[in-house]
Amino acid sequence: MRIITKDIRVQDEVLTLTNQRAVFWEKEKTLVVSDLHIGKTAHFRKAGIPIPSAVLDSDLNRLKGLMDHFETKTVLVVGDLFHAENNTDIDQFGQFLQHHENVSLELIKGNHDRLKTSFYESLGITVFKTHKDVGAFRFVHDEQHCGEDTFCISGHTHPGVTIKGRGKVSIKLPCYEVSEHRLILPAFSEFTGLNTKRTVDSAVCYGFTEKSVFEI
Repeated sequence: MRIITKDIRVQDEVLTLTNQRAVFWEKEKTLVVSDLHIGKTAHFRKAGIPIPSAVLDSDLNRLKGLMDHFETKTVLVVGDLFHAENNTDIDQFGQFLQHHENVSLELIKGNHDRLKTSFYESLGITVFKTHKDVGAFRFVHDEQHCGEDTFCISGHTHPGVTIKGRGKVSIKLPCYEVSEHRLILPAFSEFTGLNTKRTVDSAVCYGFTEKSVFEI
């Protein structure tokens, strides 16, 4: 896995955007991710749709690579860690956590995080119901909990951008959406759709590929 980064300055803090669907905050040694939707592949398989388990394997390998690369102390998930009910994918994630007990995992509950708080805590996850404030930032899942006079870091919308080439050729890429009061992360899981509609018209988008992170 090749990790490409781009630093941006927000609220007099430096945040590192990566081409691996995560933001690193060096000052706090915190890796911020959103919308992992762990359990989604098993949920589909239970419904008779043959989604390979390699999808989750890829996401967890990428998460491990980022944690190791940045020497992460805390992983902060801004919502939708899990997709729905408890299933075999979540069992696999529990085993993943046991191998990384030196890293704290914190969760801002999202609309898909419907399991009881006690279940998350049994996995060693610290849960915040709506938000977490750290310095100049408020971490939330969606905008309804942003509040006034705060800079929100969130997920939920699965932002993407359409890049047009010659003729009718175009490609959709995940992106970070940055506006005056908000940073929206792309979904960490690759098994998600992309929303190319901007939350704020004046927002700056940072798309990425395996080789680069670039402003659009």
